[in-house]
Amino acid sequence: VSSAVTAGRAQVQQEASAETTEGTGISINCSHPNIQTNDFIHWYRQLPGRGPAFITLAHKGSKEVPDPPGRLSVAADRRSSALWLARPR
Repeated sequence: VSSAVTAGRAQVQQEASAETTEGTGISINCSHPNIQTNDFIHWYRQLPGRGPAFITLAHKGSKEVPDPPGRLSVAADRRSSALWLARPR
């Protein structure tokens, strides 16, 4: 229940779009200034005609992401995170 309450008040901001050429890495940034101490950061992707699909989650630091290949990095103050996609297509 607590996670649902947290999700209800979470304020998340992302750029409306980002663009790169196929195979050229890109970083997608996300701001979550009201994050609470125990909140985990979840990243999803949504392909056309599909529902959101879970990619990865993190609490702090950075970690490799297997699919799609890349890395999730959480800022030291945890108020933002960035998903680096190594080979977008």
